[in-house]
Amino acid sequence: MNDNGGQGGSSVPDEEWERFLRESVDGTPDAPREPSARARVVARRLRESPGQPEAWRSYTPARPRRKKIWYAVFVGVLVVFALLAVAVAPDRVTGWFGGDGENGGPLAAESERPTAAPPRDTALRPTPEDPFKGSPAARWAKGTAGITLPPARATGWMNTAQVEQALDRTRDFLAASSLDPAVLRGEHPGRAIALINPRQRDVQNFLSTAFRSPDERNDPLMLFSRYDDKRVRPVGNDIRTRGRISYAEAKDGALRVTTDVTYVYPFVPAEGGDEVARTIVRREVVLDWNDPAKVMTEPGTFSLVSYSVDITNGGCGTATGRLSPEFGAGRPPGAADGPEVDPYDRSTLMADRMRNADDKKCGTATRS
Repeated sequence: MNDNGGQGGSSVPDEEWERFLRESVDGTPDAPREPSARARVVARRLRESPGQPEAWRSYTPARPRRKKIWYAVFVGVLVVFALLAVAVAPDRVTGWFGGDGENGGPLAAESERPTAAPPRDTALRPTPEDPFKGSPAARWAKGTAGITLPPARATGWMNTAQVEQALDRTRDFLAASSLDPAVLRGEHPGRAIALINPRQRDVQNFLSTAFRSPDERNDPLMLFSRYDDKRVRPVGNDIRTRGRISYAEAKDGALRVTTDVTYVYPFVPAEGGDEVARTIVRREVVLDWNDPAKVMTEPGTFSLVSYSVDITNGGCGTATGRLSPEFGAGRPPGAADGPEVDPYDRSTLMADRMRNADDKKCGTATRS
């Protein structure tokens, strides 16, 4: 070291030299960094439990008639109670008046997390003509209409118009990955993958492995819906959805978008038959629309932050990368030894549901 504090005869001070070496490895502070997705949550698959039929319309003996004055007061109290209930919890009130999609109208869009599971009506069984009968999905919207977009506002590095475009493209990704008929049949989801940042090496490695040789750690069902066309075929093209998209500012001014959507797919056996089995898939995908000055990205693409999935009646056992629902006749007795879960209960956070899951066991869905 010389008198100037340099290294090997250099006049560069020690602290500058150390900074140079550190940045040679880590990159310069102002250079865009390479994004990486968080650890993936392994998919949990539950076998459908048909449950016991319940009376749909049962006989109730007539009560003794009361005085008209008392009756008027009683009706008035009920009206006041109903108005208060509608104001406080409209989603739950609409469920009181029929959950089969015929007596109850379509549900309002989901603008926030519900406080309880939807009401049950297990006595109504699905048919090829009405594959959502007896399911809360009978009142859900079709396709992307069931995915609520929030109003756009300037956030982070994006102005209002850019945020609106990012939200639209996020919903495009959900449609291309979980609703596209060709992708459902097993074709490569090229349109969806084109929206994912190609600079995310860990994600690109995951995608390559998942489609080449799927396993529990690299399962395409984490992000894409695909069914086993040798075993099942869809009932029409009607896929019911319910969920929402939200956003906030994240690190380096990125627009962080969170999607939480439940998809309901009705299937019948490929070899024929009219028994309908529904597969329910709930996915939470968190992604960043990054500032290219801060993060290595390509225009028009997002970086995946995390993604998780909860699958009901999609197959239980070795990961095949395909949804493979079981029907009543082919469901092994006693195969479900895990916890009971209501796949339509969107009041539970995905993180809590995943935390309570046991991926080594086949759980039991309380309804389909």
